[in-house]
Amino acid sequence: MPADWSAPQDDVRTRILREATRMFAARGFNGTSLSDIAGAVGIRKPSLLYHFPSKDELRKSVLELMLARWNELLPRLLRAATSAKGQFDAVVHETVAFFVEDPDRARLLVREALNRPGEMGALVSKYVRPWAAVVCDYIRKGQEQGRVYADVDPEAYVAQIINLMISSIATYECIGDVAPPGVAATEMRARHIRELCRVAKSSLFLPDAAREEEPAGATKGS
Repeated sequence: MPADWSAPQDDVRTRILREATRMFAARGFNGTSLSDIAGAVGIRKPSLLYHFPSKDELRKSVLELMLARWNELLPRLLRAATSAKGQFDAVVHETVAFFVEDPDRARLLVREALNRPGEMGALVSKYVRPWAAVVCDYIRKGQEQGRVYADVDPEAYVAQIINLMISSIATYECIGDVAPPGVAATEMRARHIRELCRVAKSSLFLPDAAREEEPAGATKGS
């Protein structure tokens, strides 16, 4: 039975998934034992095995939960937005927020992609390809309407932006210390995220289209 990242914090299954995400990201799959995870959750190993019969099953559940989320969320985001730019903003900001909320999610995906490219490729094909195809269709529609650069390759763009968002958040602690003297870490992180979103948008939309329909109250530095 799949869990939900929004489930109550005291839900045992959710706590197991959160700790597994953190430990797999920090130590790797081989460097983490079920006993380690159970101890971090505050339960005994047999209790963990009640929810996940093996470490492989736990790893699979962690990854599938992260990736399956977008197949459920993307249609709702696209329906809620009233413009092409609004749809873009909704998808990008929701994606960034999900990984910023817990950077270990991004770190784990990067680690797994490097350590197990074949297995990750199969999961990406199953869970990412369907919603990526939807986004590509929206990009082509924008090109037909003259809102998106005609030379953008939709599939390559989506792949590059996914990689940019995940890898940027995964490695932020390594490269985020380039803040000028006197700039707080929280402010620099916010600037980093804003620039990430700006790069994604400016490389897709023509200038006039990118400036249209700015959210009410949006300001530089918001």
